[in-house]
Amino acid sequence: MSELSLFLPDPSATDRLGAALARVVRGGDVLALIGDLGAGKSALARALIRALTTPDEEVPSPTFTLVQTYDPADGERPMIWHFDLYRLDDPEEALALAIEDAFAEGISLIEWPDRLGALLPADRLDIRLGPDASGAGRIATLSERGRWAGRLPAEPAFFPDPPPR
Repeated sequence: MSELSLFLPDPSATDRLGAALARVVRGGDVLALIGDLGAGKSALARALIRALTTPDEEVPSPTFTLVQTYDPADGERPMIWHFDLYRLDDPEEALALAIEDAFAEGISLIEWPDRLGALLPADRLDIRLGPDASGAGRIATLSERGRWAGRLPAEPAFFPDPPPR
């Protein structure tokens, strides 16, 4: 699988997708969360972070802090870095956020990854979120790039709902 589109009919489906992704992420992974304002980027990041930490973990949007870090419940897992780069004017500003450390050792969730320009790693999972055609839910399109190629299981039970037909 190099690209898969999933229908997310409600917030609980987004939570299930976050939990499913939490089962396969590992140190050095980058997840690029792509979509307009209100597309569900923060909701998906929150679900993934809670799956790796605790179900009641406070996960504020890092819109103003630009980055939040989380220690996973399993001490063997790497630190989780949640970036919101909407307010960056220059990709070089991300270096002050220790983003290179996050890329090397952590699990990096990046909202507005386009703000990184050439600093965005080629090895990543792109997750494009947007409304479905009916407006009843969201579509999540997962695109494996570089070391992500073939990492996501193809079996339907892994994902929150079967792909739309």
